[in-house]
Amino acid sequence: MSADVVIRGGVVVDGSGEPGREADVAITGDRISEIGSGLSGKVELDAGGQVVAPGFIDIHTHYDAQVFWDPALTPSCYHGVTSVIAGNCGFSIAPTRPRHQDLIARTLENVEDMNVDSLAEGIPWDFETFPEYLDSISNRGIALNFGAYIGHTALRLFVVGDEAYERASTDGEVARMVEVVAEAIDAGAAGLATSFAMTHRGADGLPIPSRFATRDEFESLIGVLGQKRRGVVSIAPGEQIGIDDMYALQPQVGVPFTYGALLTFPNGNHEKSAAKNREAWEKGIQVWPQVTPRPLTFQMVMSDPFTLNVNPEFAALMSEDHDARLKSYDDEDWRNRTAEAFEHQKAMRPRWETFQIAETGSRPELIGRRLTDVAEELGVRPLDVLLDTAVADDLTTRISCIIANDDPDGVAMLLQQDGCTLGLSDAGAHVGQLCDAPQATDFLGNWVRDRELMPMEKAVRKLSGVQADLFNLVDRGYLREGAYADVVVFDADTVAPGPLRRIRDFPANAERLTADASVGINHVLVNGTPIRRDGEMDQSGVDAHPGDILRPTAR
Repeated sequence: MSADVVIRGGVVVDGSGEPGREADVAITGDRISEIGSGLSGKVELDAGGQVVAPGFIDIHTHYDAQVFWDPALTPSCYHGVTSVIAGNCGFSIAPTRPRHQDLIARTLENVEDMNVDSLAEGIPWDFETFPEYLDSISNRGIALNFGAYIGHTALRLFVVGDEAYERASTDGEVARMVEVVAEAIDAGAAGLATSFAMTHRGADGLPIPSRFATRDEFESLIGVLGQKRRGVVSIAPGEQIGIDDMYALQPQVGVPFTYGALLTFPNGNHEKSAAKNREAWEKGIQVWPQVTPRPLTFQMVMSDPFTLNVNPEFAALMSEDHDARLKSYDDEDWRNRTAEAFEHQKAMRPRWETFQIAETGSRPELIGRRLTDVAEELGVRPLDVLLDTAVADDLTTRISCIIANDDPDGVAMLLQQDGCTLGLSDAGAHVGQLCDAPQATDFLGNWVRDRELMPMEKAVRKLSGVQADLFNLVDRGYLREGAYADVVVFDADTVAPGPLRRIRDFPANAERLTADASVGINHVLVNGTPIRRDGEMDQSGVDAHPGDILRPTAR
Protein backbone atom coordinates (compact mmCIF):
# COMPACT_ATOMS: atom_id res chain seq x y z
CA MET A 1 0.00 0.00 0.00
CA SER A 2 1.31 3.43 -0.94
CA ALA A 3 2.44 5.68 1.92
CA ASP A 4 1.48 9.34 2.22
CA VAL A 5 5.08 10.52 1.74
CA VAL A 6 8.24 8.78 0.67
CA ILE A 7 11.70 10.31 0.98
CA ARG A 8 13.63 8.64 -1.79
CA GLY A 9 17.26 7.84 -2.42
CA GLY A 10 19.05 9.32 0.59
CA VAL A 11 21.50 7.98 3.14
CA VAL A 12 19.52 7.30 6.29
CA VAL A 13 21.42 8.28 9.44
CA ASP A 14 18.91 7.21 12.05
CA GLY A 15 20.03 8.95 15.26
CA SER A 16 21.36 5.81 16.94
CA GLY A 17 24.99 6.46 16.07
CA GLU A 18 25.09 3.50 13.68
CA PRO A 19 26.52 4.02 10.18
CA GLY A 20 24.14 5.37 7.57
CA ARG A 21 22.64 3.25 4.81
CA GLU A 22 20.99 4.03 1.50
CA ALA A 23 17.22 3.61 1.84
CA ASP A 24 13.84 5.18 1.24
CA VAL A 25 11.76 6.39 4.17
CA ALA A 26 7.98 5.97 3.94
CA ILE A 27 5.61 7.98 6.11
CA THR A 28 1.95 7.28 6.77
CA GLY A 29 0.09 9.80 8.86
CA ASP A 30 2.47 11.20 11.47
CA ARG A 31 4.63 8.06 11.74
CA ILE A 32 7.39 6.35 9.81
CA SER A 33 5.75 3.28 8.28
CA GLU A 34 8.73 1.66 6.54
CA ILE A 35 12.43 2.11 5.83
CA GLY A 36 13.70 0.14 2.85
CA SER A 37 14.20 0.16 -0.90
CA GLY A 38 11.77 0.74 -3.72
CA LEU A 39 9.08 2.33 -1.53
CA SER A 40 6.29 4.43 -3.02
CA GLY A 41 4.22 7.32 -1.73
CA LYS A 42 1.58 9.79 -2.83
CA VAL A 43 4.16 12.56 -2.35
CA GLU A 44 7.80 11.89 -3.17
CA LEU A 45 10.71 13.98 -1.90
CA ASP A 46 14.08 13.55 -3.59
CA ALA A 47 16.95 12.91 -1.18
CA GLY A 48 19.51 11.69 -3.70
CA GLY A 49 23.07 12.30 -2.48
CA GLN A 50 21.80 13.73 0.81
CA VAL A 51 21.57 12.73 4.47
CA VAL A 52 18.15 11.76 5.82
CA ALA A 53 18.19 12.29 9.58
CA PRO A 54 15.83 12.70 12.53
CA GLY A 55 14.70 16.28 13.00
CA PHE A 56 17.05 18.17 15.29
CA ILE A 57 16.02 18.87 18.89
CA ASP A 58 17.07 22.20 20.42
CA ILE A 59 16.93 21.88 24.20
CA HIS A 60 17.85 25.45 25.17
CA THR A 61 15.44 27.99 23.72
CA HIS A 62 13.32 30.88 24.98
CA TYR A 63 10.41 30.62 22.57
CA ASP A 64 7.90 30.82 25.47
CA ALA A 65 6.29 34.00 24.13
CA GLN A 66 7.28 33.93 20.44
CA VAL A 67 5.38 30.65 19.96
CA PHE A 68 2.13 32.66 20.07
CA TRP A 69 2.90 34.95 17.12
CA ASP A 70 5.38 32.79 15.21
CA PRO A 71 4.26 29.13 15.25
CA ALA A 72 7.11 28.20 12.87
CA LEU A 73 9.60 29.35 15.54
CA THR A 74 11.86 31.16 13.12
CA PRO A 75 14.73 30.97 12.55
CA SER A 76 15.09 27.49 14.12
CA CYS A 77 12.85 25.92 11.48
CA TYR A 78 15.28 26.99 8.75
CA HIS A 79 18.06 24.92 10.30
CA GLY A 80 16.50 21.48 10.54
CA VAL A 81 15.09 21.88 14.04
CA THR A 82 11.74 20.11 14.49
CA SER A 83 11.47 20.15 18.31
CA VAL A 84 12.37 22.74 20.95
CA ILE A 85 12.43 23.02 24.72
CA ALA A 86 11.60 26.49 26.10
CA GLY A 87 11.44 27.93 29.62
CA ASN A 88 15.17 27.69 30.18
CA CYS A 89 16.95 29.48 33.04
CA GLY A 90 13.66 29.56 34.93
CA PHE A 91 12.11 32.22 32.66
CA SER A 92 8.83 30.64 31.66
CA ILE A 93 5.74 32.85 31.32
CA ALA A 94 3.57 30.42 33.25
CA PRO A 95 2.30 30.17 35.85
CA THR A 96 1.50 33.89 35.97
CA ARG A 97 -1.23 35.87 37.70
CA PRO A 98 -2.76 38.79 35.78
CA ARG A 99 -1.22 41.35 38.10
CA HIS A 100 2.27 40.04 37.30
CA GLN A 101 2.06 40.08 33.51
CA ASP A 102 3.91 43.38 33.27
CA LEU A 103 6.47 42.29 35.86
CA ILE A 104 7.17 39.09 33.93
CA ALA A 105 7.60 41.16 30.75
CA ARG A 106 10.02 43.57 32.42
CA THR A 107 11.95 40.63 33.83
CA LEU A 108 12.28 39.10 30.36
CA GLU A 109 13.29 42.49 29.00
CA ASN A 110 16.35 42.65 31.26
CA VAL A 111 17.43 39.02 31.37
CA GLU A 112 16.61 37.91 27.82
CA ASP A 113 16.47 41.14 25.78
CA MET A 114 12.78 40.72 24.92
CA ASN A 115 10.83 43.77 23.84
CA VAL A 116 8.13 44.70 26.37
CA ASP A 117 5.82 46.08 23.69
CA SER A 118 6.20 42.89 21.64
CA LEU A 119 5.30 40.80 24.67
CA ALA A 120 2.29 42.96 25.49
CA GLU A 121 0.98 42.76 21.94
CA GLY A 122 1.94 39.16 21.19
CA ILE A 123 1.05 37.15 24.31
CA PRO A 124 -2.70 36.45 24.54
CA TRP A 125 -2.60 35.99 28.33
CA ASP A 126 -5.59 33.63 28.27
CA PHE A 127 -3.86 31.41 30.81
CA GLU A 128 -2.61 31.55 34.39
CA THR A 129 -1.54 28.02 35.29
CA PHE A 130 1.09 25.98 33.49
CA PRO A 131 -1.42 23.43 32.14
CA GLU A 132 -3.51 26.30 30.78
CA TYR A 133 -0.41 27.70 29.08
CA LEU A 134 0.26 24.43 27.24
CA ASP A 135 -3.41 24.22 26.29
CA SER A 136 -3.33 27.78 24.93
CA ILE A 137 -0.41 26.92 22.66
CA SER A 138 -1.97 23.65 21.54
CA ASN A 139 -5.32 25.27 20.77
CA ARG A 140 -3.68 27.86 18.51
CA GLY A 141 -1.48 25.34 16.76
CA ILE A 142 2.27 25.15 16.20
CA ALA A 143 4.46 24.16 13.29
CA LEU A 144 7.26 22.61 15.38
CA ASN A 145 7.06 20.35 18.41
CA PHE A 146 7.16 22.43 21.58
CA GLY A 147 8.07 21.54 25.14
CA ALA A 148 8.70 23.83 28.10
CA TYR A 149 10.06 23.78 31.61
CA ILE A 150 8.13 25.32 34.44
CA GLY A 151 10.35 28.24 35.41
CA HIS A 152 11.44 28.92 38.98
CA THR A 153 11.18 32.70 38.64
CA ALA A 154 7.60 32.58 37.36
CA LEU A 155 6.76 29.97 40.00
CA ARG A 156 8.01 32.12 42.88
CA LEU A 157 6.11 35.17 41.63
CA PHE A 158 2.96 33.07 41.30
CA VAL A 159 3.14 31.79 44.89
CA VAL A 160 5.14 34.38 46.86
CA GLY A 161 3.93 37.45 44.97
CA ASP A 162 5.88 40.68 44.60
CA GLU A 163 8.04 39.75 47.59
CA ALA A 164 9.57 36.97 45.48
CA TYR A 165 11.94 39.74 44.37
CA GLU A 166 12.90 40.40 47.99
CA ARG A 167 13.01 37.35 50.26
CA ALA A 168 13.14 33.64 50.88
CA SER A 169 9.88 31.70 50.95
CA THR A 170 8.01 30.39 53.98
CA ASP A 171 7.38 26.71 54.64
CA GLY A 172 3.78 27.18 53.51
CA GLU A 173 4.86 28.85 50.29
CA VAL A 174 7.31 26.06 49.54
CA ALA A 175 4.54 23.52 50.05
CA ARG A 176 2.33 25.41 47.61
CA MET A 177 5.16 25.63 45.06
CA VAL A 178 5.61 21.87 45.32
CA GLU A 179 1.93 21.45 44.43
CA VAL A 180 2.25 23.77 41.41
CA VAL A 181 5.33 21.93 40.15
CA ALA A 182 3.54 18.59 40.50
CA GLU A 183 0.60 19.96 38.52
CA ALA A 184 2.94 21.17 35.77
CA ILE A 185 4.84 17.88 35.54
CA ASP A 186 1.59 15.95 35.34
CA ALA A 187 0.47 18.25 32.50
CA GLY A 188 3.65 17.55 30.54
CA ALA A 189 6.27 20.08 31.63
CA ALA A 190 9.78 19.21 30.44
CA GLY A 191 11.02 19.62 34.01
CA LEU A 192 12.02 22.47 36.31
CA ALA A 193 14.43 25.20 35.22
CA THR A 194 16.09 27.74 37.48
CA SER A 195 18.91 30.25 37.61
CA PHE A 196 21.24 31.33 40.38
CA ALA A 197 23.55 33.13 37.96
CA MET A 198 24.86 36.52 39.00
CA THR A 199 24.35 37.77 35.45
CA HIS A 200 20.58 37.39 35.71
CA ARG A 201 19.01 40.63 36.90
CA GLY A 202 15.33 41.21 36.26
CA ALA A 203 12.92 44.11 36.68
CA ASP A 204 14.63 47.34 37.75
CA GLY A 205 17.99 45.56 37.73
CA LEU A 206 17.16 43.47 40.80
CA PRO A 207 18.35 39.87 41.18
CA ILE A 208 15.71 37.57 39.70
CA PRO A 209 13.34 35.81 42.15
CA SER A 210 14.99 32.38 41.85
CA ARG A 211 18.18 33.90 43.27
CA PHE A 212 16.32 34.46 46.54
CA ALA A 213 15.47 30.78 46.91
CA THR A 214 17.06 28.77 49.70
CA ARG A 215 18.70 25.40 49.21
CA ASP A 216 15.78 23.76 51.04
CA GLU A 217 13.27 25.35 48.67
CA PHE A 218 15.16 24.18 45.62
CA GLU A 219 15.56 20.63 46.90
CA SER A 220 11.85 20.45 47.71
CA LEU A 221 10.94 21.46 44.15
CA ILE A 222 13.28 19.09 42.35
CA GLY A 223 12.14 16.35 44.70
CA VAL A 224 8.84 16.39 42.81
CA LEU A 225 10.63 15.32 39.62
CA GLY A 226 12.36 12.55 41.52
CA GLN A 227 9.09 11.25 42.95
CA LYS A 228 7.43 11.25 39.55
CA ARG A 229 10.63 10.09 37.77
CA ARG A 230 9.87 12.49 34.99
CA GLY A 231 11.50 15.53 33.43
CA VAL A 232 14.90 17.22 33.66
CA VAL A 233 16.37 19.65 36.19
CA SER A 234 17.98 22.57 34.34
CA ILE A 235 20.20 25.01 36.20
CA ALA A 236 22.13 28.16 35.48
CA PRO A 237 24.57 27.70 38.39
CA GLY A 238 25.52 30.34 40.90
CA GLU A 239 26.24 30.93 44.56
CA GLN A 240 23.33 28.95 46.03
CA ILE A 241 23.66 25.96 43.69
CA GLY A 242 27.01 25.52 42.03
CA ILE A 243 28.32 22.87 39.68
CA ASP A 244 29.62 20.68 42.51
CA ASP A 245 26.16 20.77 44.10
CA MET A 246 24.59 19.37 40.93
CA TYR A 247 26.84 16.32 41.00
CA ALA A 248 25.89 15.75 44.64
CA LEU A 249 22.15 16.24 44.11
CA GLN A 250 21.55 14.33 40.88
CA PRO A 251 21.94 10.81 42.33
CA GLN A 252 19.53 11.74 45.12
CA VAL A 253 16.85 13.02 42.75
CA GLY A 254 17.31 10.39 40.05
CA VAL A 255 16.35 12.40 36.95
CA PRO A 256 18.99 13.96 34.68
CA PHE A 257 20.42 17.40 35.41
CA THR A 258 21.70 19.81 32.79
CA TYR A 259 23.39 23.16 33.10
CA GLY A 260 24.18 25.97 30.73
CA ALA A 261 26.77 26.28 29.79
CA LEU A 262 30.21 24.73 29.66
CA LEU A 263 32.16 27.22 27.54
CA THR A 264 35.83 27.80 26.88
CA PHE A 265 37.56 30.63 28.71
CA PRO A 266 41.18 31.83 28.53
CA ASN A 267 41.78 30.59 32.10
CA GLY A 268 41.28 26.99 30.98
CA ASN A 269 38.61 26.15 33.57
CA HIS A 270 36.63 24.32 30.89
CA GLU A 271 39.23 21.55 30.91
CA LYS A 272 38.77 20.99 34.65
CA SER A 273 34.99 21.03 34.28
CA ALA A 274 35.11 18.49 31.46
CA ALA A 275 37.34 16.21 33.52
CA LYS A 276 34.98 16.52 36.50
CA ASN A 277 32.07 15.54 34.30
CA ARG A 278 33.85 12.50 32.88
CA GLU A 279 34.65 11.29 36.39
CA ALA A 280 31.03 11.78 37.47
CA TRP A 281 29.69 9.80 34.52
CA GLU A 282 32.02 6.94 35.42
CA LYS A 283 30.13 6.85 38.75
CA GLY A 284 26.75 6.89 37.02
CA ILE A 285 25.98 10.55 37.80
CA GLN A 286 23.88 12.00 34.96
CA VAL A 287 24.75 15.67 34.73
CA TRP A 288 24.76 17.02 31.17
CA PRO A 289 26.73 20.24 30.67
CA GLN A 290 25.50 22.09 27.60
CA VAL A 291 28.13 22.96 24.99
CA THR A 292 27.90 24.92 21.76
CA PRO A 293 29.96 25.14 18.56
CA ARG A 294 29.57 28.90 18.33
CA PRO A 295 31.56 31.68 20.03
CA LEU A 296 29.32 33.51 22.51
CA THR A 297 29.18 36.83 20.69
CA PHE A 298 26.93 39.73 21.68
CA GLN A 299 25.93 42.86 19.78
CA MET A 300 24.72 45.46 22.27
CA VAL A 301 23.53 49.04 22.20
CA MET A 302 25.05 51.14 24.96
CA SER A 303 21.62 52.21 26.18
CA ASP A 304 21.36 48.66 27.60
CA PRO A 305 24.71 46.81 27.50
CA PHE A 306 23.63 43.37 28.71
CA THR A 307 27.01 41.75 29.33
CA LEU A 308 28.34 44.78 31.24
CA ASN A 309 25.43 44.74 33.69
CA VAL A 310 27.27 42.22 35.90
CA ASN A 311 29.31 45.19 37.06
CA PRO A 312 27.42 46.76 40.00
CA GLU A 313 27.84 50.27 38.61
CA PHE A 314 26.22 49.29 35.31
CA ALA A 315 23.60 47.21 37.18
CA ALA A 316 22.54 50.26 39.18
CA LEU A 317 21.72 52.07 35.93
CA MET A 318 19.26 49.40 34.78
CA SER A 319 16.44 51.08 36.71
CA GLU A 320 17.49 54.61 35.66
CA ASP A 321 16.31 56.62 32.67
CA HIS A 322 18.24 57.66 29.58
CA ASP A 323 19.48 60.96 30.98
CA ALA A 324 20.76 59.38 34.20
CA ARG A 325 22.70 56.78 32.25
CA LEU A 326 24.14 59.43 29.93
CA LYS A 327 25.23 61.54 32.91
CA SER A 328 26.93 58.55 34.57
CA TYR A 329 28.79 57.56 31.42
CA ASP A 330 30.17 61.10 31.21
CA ASP A 331 31.22 61.27 34.86
CA GLU A 332 34.89 60.60 35.64
CA ASP A 333 34.24 59.38 39.18
CA TRP A 334 31.64 56.89 37.92
CA ARG A 335 34.09 55.67 35.29
CA ASN A 336 36.82 55.13 37.87
CA ARG A 337 34.48 53.21 40.19
CA THR A 338 33.32 51.11 37.25
CA ALA A 339 36.87 50.35 36.12
CA GLU A 340 37.84 49.33 39.65
CA ALA A 341 34.76 47.08 39.93
CA PHE A 342 35.73 45.36 36.68
CA GLU A 343 39.19 44.65 38.12
CA HIS A 344 37.64 42.80 41.08
CA GLN A 345 34.90 41.08 39.08
CA LYS A 346 35.14 37.28 39.30
CA ALA A 347 32.88 36.36 36.40
CA MET A 348 32.10 37.88 33.00
CA ARG A 349 35.01 40.32 33.23
CA PRO A 350 35.14 42.11 29.86
CA ARG A 351 37.76 40.88 27.45
CA TRP A 352 38.34 44.30 25.96
CA GLU A 353 40.49 42.91 23.14
CA THR A 354 37.34 41.30 21.70
CA PHE A 355 35.25 44.51 21.81
CA GLN A 356 34.64 46.29 18.51
CA ILE A 357 32.58 49.31 17.56
CA ALA A 358 29.84 48.01 15.26
CA GLU A 359 27.73 51.15 14.79
CA THR A 360 28.40 54.79 15.63
CA GLY A 361 27.09 58.00 14.13
CA SER A 362 29.60 60.34 15.73
CA ARG A 363 32.84 58.43 15.06
CA PRO A 364 32.37 56.35 11.90
CA GLU A 365 36.13 55.95 11.55
CA LEU A 366 36.01 53.59 14.54
CA ILE A 367 33.56 51.09 13.00
CA GLY A 368 35.13 47.65 12.95
CA ARG A 369 38.06 48.65 15.16
CA ARG A 370 39.00 47.03 18.45
CA LEU A 371 38.65 49.14 21.57
CA THR A 372 42.11 48.12 22.75
CA ASP A 373 43.76 49.38 19.55
CA VAL A 374 41.99 52.74 19.71
CA ALA A 375 42.70 53.07 23.43
CA GLU A 376 46.41 52.45 22.88
CA GLU A 377 46.55 55.14 20.20
CA LEU A 378 44.79 57.66 22.44
CA GLY A 379 46.54 56.69 25.66
CA VAL A 380 43.29 55.99 27.53
CA ARG A 381 41.42 52.96 28.86
CA PRO A 382 39.23 50.88 26.51
CA LEU A 383 36.33 51.72 28.83
CA ASP A 384 36.91 55.42 28.15
CA VAL A 385 36.85 54.91 24.38
CA LEU A 386 33.57 53.04 24.73
CA LEU A 387 31.91 55.57 27.02
CA ASP A 388 33.16 58.63 25.11
CA THR A 389 31.66 57.18 21.93
CA ALA A 390 28.40 56.26 23.69
CA VAL A 391 28.03 59.80 25.06
CA ALA A 392 28.74 61.34 21.66
CA ASP A 393 26.15 59.02 20.08
CA ASP A 394 23.51 59.71 22.76
CA LEU A 395 23.78 56.00 23.77
CA THR A 396 23.03 54.61 20.30
CA THR A 397 26.52 53.12 19.89
CA ARG A 398 26.40 49.41 19.11
CA ILE A 399 29.31 47.21 20.11
CA SER A 400 30.23 43.62 19.35
CA CYS A 401 32.09 41.49 21.87
CA ILE A 402 33.01 37.87 22.50
CA ILE A 403 32.24 36.59 25.98
CA ALA A 404 33.55 33.04 25.67
CA ASN A 405 33.93 29.92 23.53
CA ASP A 406 36.37 31.29 20.96
CA ASP A 407 39.14 28.73 21.58
CA PRO A 408 38.79 26.27 18.66
CA ASP A 409 40.81 23.50 20.32
CA GLY A 410 38.84 23.82 23.54
CA VAL A 411 35.50 23.89 21.72
CA ALA A 412 36.50 20.81 19.71
CA MET A 413 37.32 18.97 22.95
CA LEU A 414 33.98 19.87 24.53
CA LEU A 415 31.94 18.96 21.47
CA GLN A 416 33.42 15.46 21.50
CA GLN A 417 32.56 14.71 25.14
CA ASP A 418 29.95 11.95 25.38
CA GLY A 419 28.61 13.30 28.68
CA CYS A 420 28.01 16.78 27.27
CA THR A 421 25.05 17.78 25.13
CA LEU A 422 24.44 20.49 22.57
CA GLY A 423 22.59 23.46 24.02
CA LEU A 424 22.63 27.20 24.66
CA SER A 425 21.29 28.27 21.29
CA ASP A 426 19.14 30.73 23.31
CA ALA A 427 16.82 30.91 20.30
CA GLY A 428 14.01 33.35 21.02
CA ALA A 429 16.07 35.39 23.50
CA HIS A 430 18.58 38.23 23.14
CA VAL A 431 17.02 38.68 19.74
CA GLY A 432 18.62 42.08 19.18
CA GLN A 433 22.00 40.98 20.49
CA LEU A 434 22.76 37.53 19.10
CA CYS A 435 21.31 34.75 16.97
CA ASP A 436 22.64 31.28 17.73
CA ALA A 437 19.61 29.40 16.43
CA PRO A 438 21.82 28.12 13.54
CA GLN A 439 23.69 25.95 16.03
CA ALA A 440 22.92 22.69 14.18
CA THR A 441 23.96 23.89 10.72
CA ASP A 442 27.10 25.50 12.17
CA PHE A 443 27.98 22.22 13.89
CA LEU A 444 27.40 20.10 10.79
CA GLY A 445 29.12 22.47 8.36
CA ASN A 446 31.97 24.10 10.23
CA TRP A 447 32.86 21.30 12.63
CA VAL A 448 31.76 17.97 11.18
CA ARG A 449 32.47 18.56 7.50
CA ASP A 450 35.18 21.22 7.44
CA ARG A 451 37.12 20.26 10.58
CA GLU A 452 36.25 16.54 10.40
CA LEU A 453 35.63 16.56 14.14
CA MET A 454 33.56 13.37 14.22
CA PRO A 455 31.70 10.98 11.92
CA MET A 456 28.35 12.18 10.58
CA GLU A 457 26.42 9.46 12.42
CA LYS A 458 27.79 10.61 15.79
CA ALA A 459 27.02 14.24 14.99
CA VAL A 460 23.43 13.45 14.01
CA ARG A 461 23.01 11.45 17.21
CA LYS A 462 24.11 14.45 19.27
CA LEU A 463 21.50 16.58 17.52
CA SER A 464 18.65 14.10 17.85
CA GLY A 465 18.78 10.77 19.69
CA VAL A 466 20.82 12.05 22.63
CA GLN A 467 18.40 14.93 23.20
CA ALA A 468 15.31 12.73 22.93
CA ASP A 469 16.78 10.23 25.39
CA LEU A 470 17.71 13.01 27.83
CA PHE A 471 14.06 14.10 28.09
CA ASN A 472 12.63 10.60 27.54
CA LEU A 473 10.70 11.73 24.49
CA VAL A 474 9.41 8.36 23.36
CA ASP A 475 9.50 7.77 19.58
CA ARG A 476 11.32 11.05 18.95
CA GLY A 477 14.91 11.57 17.85
CA TYR A 478 15.20 8.41 15.75
CA LEU A 479 14.29 7.25 12.26
CA ARG A 480 12.71 3.85 12.76
CA GLU A 481 9.42 2.23 11.94
CA GLY A 482 6.70 3.43 14.26
CA ALA A 483 8.53 6.59 15.34
CA TYR A 484 7.13 10.07 14.76
CA ALA A 485 8.09 11.32 11.31
CA ASP A 486 10.25 14.29 12.32
CA VAL A 487 12.79 14.33 9.51
CA VAL A 488 15.44 16.63 8.06
CA VAL A 489 17.12 16.05 4.70
CA PHE A 490 20.36 17.96 4.21
CA ASP A 491 23.33 18.12 1.87
CA ALA A 492 26.42 17.28 3.92
CA ASP A 493 28.67 18.89 1.30
CA THR A 494 27.06 22.34 1.51
CA VAL A 495 25.20 22.60 4.84
CA ALA A 496 25.97 25.93 6.54
CA PRO A 497 24.26 28.45 8.83
CA GLY A 498 24.18 31.29 6.31
CA PRO A 499 24.35 35.01 7.18
CA LEU A 500 22.68 36.99 9.95
CA ARG A 501 20.55 40.04 9.24
CA ARG A 502 18.40 42.53 11.12
CA ILE A 503 14.68 42.66 10.41
CA ARG A 504 11.56 44.16 11.97
CA ASP A 505 8.85 41.51 11.99
CA PHE A 506 7.96 41.11 15.67
CA PRO A 507 4.83 42.56 17.28
CA ALA A 508 5.04 46.32 17.85
CA ASN A 509 7.47 46.50 14.91
CA ALA A 510 10.32 45.31 17.10
CA GLU A 511 13.73 44.54 15.64
CA ARG A 512 15.66 41.29 15.83
CA LEU A 513 18.58 39.40 14.38
CA THR A 514 17.68 36.37 12.31
CA ALA A 515 19.33 33.69 10.18
CA ASP A 516 16.78 32.85 7.52
CA ALA A 517 19.09 31.82 4.66
CA SER A 518 20.53 28.48 5.77
CA VAL A 519 22.38 26.44 3.17
CA GLY A 520 21.83 22.77 2.40
CA ILE A 521 18.68 22.19 4.49
CA ASN A 522 16.45 20.86 1.73
CA HIS A 523 13.45 19.11 3.33
CA VAL A 524 12.03 19.30 6.85
CA LEU A 525 9.02 17.31 8.03
CA VAL A 526 7.24 17.61 11.36
CA ASN A 527 5.06 14.64 12.27
CA GLY A 528 4.95 13.66 8.62
CA THR A 529 4.02 17.07 7.22
CA PRO A 530 6.60 18.84 5.03
CA ILE A 531 7.23 22.39 6.27
CA ARG A 532 10.24 22.84 4.00
CA ARG A 533 10.70 21.43 0.49
CA ASP A 534 13.62 21.79 -1.88
CA GLY A 535 15.26 24.45 0.26
CA GLU A 536 12.16 26.67 0.60
CA MET A 537 9.58 26.91 3.34
CA ASP A 538 6.26 25.24 2.52
CA GLN A 539 3.71 27.69 3.88
CA SER A 540 0.84 25.26 3.51
CA GLY A 541 2.70 22.82 5.74
CA VAL A 542 3.46 25.53 8.29
CA ASP A 543 -0.18 26.65 8.27
CA ALA A 544 -1.29 23.06 8.92
CA HIS A 545 0.32 23.37 12.36
CA PRO A 546 1.69 19.82 12.49
CA GLY A 547 3.61 20.32 15.73
CA ASP A 548 2.74 18.62 19.01
CA ILE A 549 3.25 19.55 22.64
CA LEU A 550 6.20 17.49 23.87
CA ARG A 551 5.33 15.69 27.10
CA PRO A 552 8.19 13.62 28.56
CA THR A 553 7.15 10.23 29.88
CA ALA A 554 8.13 8.65 33.19
CA ARG A 555 11.45 6.84 33.28
